[in-house]
Amino acid sequence: MSEIKIGDRVKIFLDAKFGERSDWYEGIVFKIDPYSEHRNFYWVELNQDAQAILNTKQISIFNPKNIQKIT
Repeated sequence: MSEIKIGDRVKIFLDAKFGERSDWYEGIVFKIDPYSEHRNFYWVELNQDAQAILNTKQISIFNPKNIQKIT
């Protein structure tokens, strides 16, 4: 898997705690906050469809299995 950088298009997975809205959504990484040597918080600005569904513009993703770079 290639490294995710600011400006990359990604898809993120929101799990069961999001209820019926649990699904994959697309957006663009706009900020990366280091957490540890092996993990980061990826801040994603969601695309318009995802914003409408989730009623939020931005979200952070911590679990690396829940974010994938779109090539």
